[in-house]
Amino acid sequence: MRTFKAVWWRHAILLLVVVFALVPIAFVVSAALNPLGTLNTAEIYPTGASLNNFKNLFSDPSHSFGLWFVNSIFIALAASFASVFLSVCAAYSFSRMRFKGRRVGLLSLLLIQMFPQFLAVVAIFVVFTEVNELYPTFGFDSIWGLLLLYLGGALGVNTYLMKGFLDTVPRELDESATVDGASHAQIFWRIILPLVAPVLAVTAMLSFITTINEFLIANIFLREDDAKTLALGMFGLLGPDSRNANFGIFAAGTLLTAIPTVSVFLWLQRYIVSGLTMGAVKG
Repeated sequence: MRTFKAVWWRHAILLLVVVFALVPIAFVVSAALNPLGTLNTAEIYPTGASLNNFKNLFSDPSHSFGLWFVNSIFIALAASFASVFLSVCAAYSFSRMRFKGRRVGLLSLLLIQMFPQFLAVVAIFVVFTEVNELYPTFGFDSIWGLLLLYLGGALGVNTYLMKGFLDTVPRELDESATVDGASHAQIFWRIILPLVAPVLAVTAMLSFITTINEFLIANIFLREDDAKTLALGMFGLLGPDSRNANFGIFAAGTLLTAIPTVSVFLWLQRYIVSGLTMGAVKG
């Protein structure tokens, strides 16, 4: 009891934080189960609750939620994998090698990130107008074109984040491997990558979340319903008049949209924990 009296306020704060985090989720779940399709309900479990909103989300011929889901997962996975791979290769070069233009390259990456992506929309639109005429597969209304556009900004903050992490890895490991006859590729794949697993997991998770939630660029380049992503398609569910929109279907789609993000977080969490633990043991 004496211990509880000393720490009860910590449990109270923790309980308030949990309630604060769960109330919005409970509200969305209630709206998804509400057959009326409105947000005006005073009950956590609405009267006549059913799964019709989830059923209508896939069966309604006016939209293609299934295709949106597949498009978003494919683009997010491909873009995050390519972004992590390109970033870690660039970070390894900047961290371990000395070459002409190294400092200029680092400063250029830093300066480019200071300008928002929105400023390049007009230039990108003009470029993809020409690309659409020559190579329609990578033009407008194509997930391949959108993926190519995302890969254009793969190098950036992730490179700086990984470079800072790589700088903490002792260079003696590289020198020892070189003495044993290992090449740069062998050092990179067999020694460096296992040691930087935590930053790879964090970068992949951030890239996945950013890509699957991206709306601005997708709204400009994807116009056909079958080519839309989840963020763009879910926005279209509300329609021009949001007062008459079916928020039940929107809430159901929101819950389904959260599944990939939560799954990726749970999957990468073990790599983050194991990587940090392994580094602590070695330290």
